Amino acid sequence: MSDDAPRVLVVDDDPDVALLVKTVLERRAGCVVLTAGDGLTAVERIAEFEPDVVVTDIEMPGLDGLELVAELRRRDPVVPVVVMTAHVSVEYAVSALRAQADEFLTKPLDNVRLVEAVTRLAAEGRARRTASRAKQVVLAIGAHPDDVEIGVGGILAAHSRAGDSVTILTLSRGSRGGDADSRQHESLASADRLGARLFLKDLIDTEISGGGTTVRLIEEVVNEIQPTIVYTHSEHDRHQDHRAVSEATLVATRKVGTVACYQSPSATIDFRPTRFVRIDDYLGEKLQLLECFASQTATRDYLDPGFVTATARYWSRFGGGAAVEPLEVVRETAEFIGAHELTRQEG
Repeated sequence: MSDDAPRVLVVDDDPDVALLVKTVLERRAGCVVLTAGDGLTAVERIAEFEPDVVVTDIEMPGLDGLELVAELRRRDPVVPVVVMTAHVSVEYAVSALRAQADEFLTKPLDNVRLVEAVTRLAAEGRARRTASRAKQVVLAIGAHPDDVEIGVGGILAAHSRAGDSVTILTLSRGSRGGDADSRQHESLASADRLGARLFLKDLIDTEISGGGTTVRLIEEVVNEIQPTIVYTHSEHDRHQDHRAVSEATLVATRKVGTVACYQSPSATIDFRPTRFVRIDDYLGEKLQLLECFASQTATRDYLDPGFVTATARYWSRFGGGAAVEPLEVVRETAEFIGAHELTRQEG
């Protein structure tokens, strides 16, 4: 089943009706469906399931359908709701609409109308959520050209597609790993493909420090763009430049609410991600970003598309889907891109 399949929560105290609706939506609309037998259970499952659409009966014990709609509107104002009832009176329809339901269906259900309503509202709901989501200002920091594309290329592609402002700060031109001019042009090409702004600095490759000048350079960019989310190297890395940039970033971004560290090919076994971001829809874009670094592909096995895909596939065992980028979250106040695609790994 596609990862873009509409997610639907069906709420009905009659298990036969719930099963019927679930079956119709799964078979005819390709939905992912979860059921709940009452309103209180539905409220508990909303947070964990994060549906695109809720389909609920009106008459249920405890929290009835209209009370559930009111509670949903308080918790998640943009989620579309379809109300079902065996009553066909105008009074019930008016009550449902006053409770801010998006659609009113009578039982026995017309399966064609049910599928049409849920499919349409799922698309509308996703559009509402995108429109209501606060735009983020993203800063991705790497020691060398291609570092951030390897670590969070998929996540940055997701940010870009969502309309977030994306900036890449690369602190050296990577002269020890190849021709600095070539790597500069490759970095520019990658940033252009991503629609990102690029700051390319001239610190000496393999001699980057964790304080002083490095902190100052990062602070200058932070002060200029005022990021809400920062991605950087992990301290758990064999490469001295990566460790130094991680150290400097944590100092320079101390006032930024959300900071997360990505994995590099030189990360050690102490790299312990706590957040797993699904990039199923963005893996192709990540591979295109890495193609920009042609001077490196002949000598860097970790840039091979098969290696990149296999790594993303490995981490999907923790985050679901088919491709994942892992992050060590240092602190978090802003919402990560595609929040429903994130899985927290407690350890």
